[in-house]
Amino acid sequence: MTKFLKPGKVVIVTAGRYAGHKAVIVQNSDAATKERPYGRALLAGIKKYPKKVVRGMSKQTIARRSQVGVFLRVVNHKHFLPTRYNVDMSKELRGKINVSDASKRSRSKRLVKHVFQARYNAGSSMWFFQRLRF
Repeated sequence: MTKFLKPGKVVIVTAGRYAGHKAVIVQNSDAATKERPYGRALLAGIKKYPKKVVRGMSKQTIARRSQVGVFLRVVNHKHFLPTRYNVDMSKELRGKINVSDASKRSRSKRLVKHVFQARYNAGSSMWFFQRLRF
């Protein structure tokens, strides 16, 4: 049914705690299970966007304001809005994300934070790291 929801697709979460935040699909599952009888996707998104940085700030201030907060969440297909954009982060995250228990979830979250932070510091896909204004 949802052939276009592939890993790397940028989405906007429309419901819940992270409504209005941008995220990337890491895994997609159309098949229903007993505990989750709906189509769903594992999203890696931005919980806290980096703040504005100006030239007069110290290096410590710039480092602190450039931090990216992330979240990992399994979300029903009805609760996010896919965009036309794709980001190739899924190659770095494919097969390494596991949210089955707390220790694996925290390790996966650290990996996602590292990947997002490296991408932000490199200056690629800056539109992804800016807050959605509407």
